Amino acid sequence: MRKWLLISLVVLSACAKQSLKTTYDQQTTYIESFVDARMKETPDAVLTRQDGAYRLTLSSTAAEDAPSLQWGHRVKLDYGCFVLSSASLSSGNLVSTTLKDLATQAGWTLSDESIFQPVTLTLDDSLVEGLSRGLTGVKAGDVAYILFTGEYGYGKSERGTIPALSALAYYVQIEEIDPNE
Repeated sequence: MRKWLLISLVVLSACAKQSLKTTYDQQTTYIESFVDARMKETPDAVLTRQDGAYRLTLSSTAAEDAPSLQWGHRVKLDYGCFVLSSASLSSGNLVSTTLKDLATQAGWTLSDESIFQPVTLTLDDSLVEGLSRGLTGVKAGDVAYILFTGEYGYGKSERGTIPALSALAYYVQIEEIDPNE
């Protein structure tokens, strides 16, 4: 009896791992389809893949010798964070933003508009893994999407309005990089 119980647990564990892999594979397909579509719309866009994160830089006004964001540096940026549940972004999937136009498109009505200010972050372990990987190397003046599967997001944890296992897409406008922090 114990032998069958043990075998059942092993089989269930294997099925759960395969299901999780299937979920992340589907999210990767969504991300790659999203990137392909944006690259057709913006032929000058530059794709950077970094350890599970995709950064699609749509435009940049950065000087070639401008400092790029590295571990421990501070960055000032505006952003919109979306749950990516298909190969396109929907304003209904916006979960957080500092950009008033994105909030308006999503139908948000806020009495306190103080959230529409750039945020300053440090590139460190306090950021979700996919975001920190995707931000590494950006420069002031970059406008980009950073996308990653739930594996590099919040995994099996739910965070506020972000469901567990969610792929995320950040639209970012980089204002400043401070390499002296």
